[in-house]
Amino acid sequence: MSERGRSSGIRLTARGAVAFVLAFTLVGSVAQVLSGWPVIGPAFVVGCVVAVSLVNRRDLLSLVVSPPLTFFVATVVTELVRALTTASPIQSFGLGVFTALSGGAPWLFGGSLLVLVIAWRRGLTQCVRELRDELRAAGPKVPRPRTADGDGFAPEPEGYFEPKVYGTPREGQ
Repeated sequence: MSERGRSSGIRLTARGAVAFVLAFTLVGSVAQVLSGWPVIGPAFVVGCVVAVSLVNRRDLLSLVVSPPLTFFVATVVTELVRALTTASPIQSFGLGVFTALSGGAPWLFGGSLLVLVIAWRRGLTQCVRELRDELRAAGPKVPRPRTADGDGFAPEPEGYFEPKVYGTPREGQ
């Protein structure tokens, strides 16, 4: 069935989709701590795929740029909680974030790529086109001085753009 033919079903806003990915990644992080198995990466990828599949089409552009930030926030929260129970929290936090981000990089890139591919198939190019048209239509608003009668623009004063020469030239050198 086509995208327009679907009238029922769950649809998320961009905020809801980002919150879903964050929650799913945090649940994967808790499962990793409890089980010892590395499940934060697969949880992140599954959360990304589900979120991009359920998000409203008009919110695709917002969702496509958010997976790296979401992964970073989930990693920082996880490592902050983990570091609070150690003897040296600051050192443990720094090393934990570095290690978690390094180990999770393939999952981050894979999840971000899947979000981009699925969003592209769902109409991301149309969202980018609409944004570009909106920005072009808005254009820069530059205020200009009005004349006394209010129907035209005041011309620049005489000599406004002419360079000024200070002093007099020396004679007889």
